[in-house]
Amino acid sequence: MQERRKVKRRYLLFYSRVFNALTLDLIGHLVDITSGGAMLISEEPINLNTIYELRLELTKEVSDKPYLDFSVKSMWGRPDIDPHYYDTGFQFINTSLADDQTIQKIIEVYGFRDN
Repeated sequence: MQERRKVKRRYLLFYSRVFNALTLDLIGHLVDITSGGAMLISEEPINLNTIYELRLELTKEVSDKPYLDFSVKSMWGRPDIDPHYYDTGFQFINTSLADDQTIQKIIEVYGFRDN
């Protein structure tokens, strides 16, 4: 399969919890992130081609705020290597400059180092 990603995926050392921002139900955990999107691991499959309002828990290392609310579109999904979980890829939608800065800080603080 040809790789269509333009920004290198950054797997995370710390899996933050991600909630539905409207119901506050746990959706899954953040596995990796780029400036354009993210991948979550969840116990249930997530509907594809759907817009979601999500809330990501933040730590003091990346923000003074306890969470980040953002909109995403689910782009792809598949069973995880562990058959009890599912992986879903999301594209960020209309993030603000402040959101982009927080996402970049998450990548810097919790992303695996390449070198």
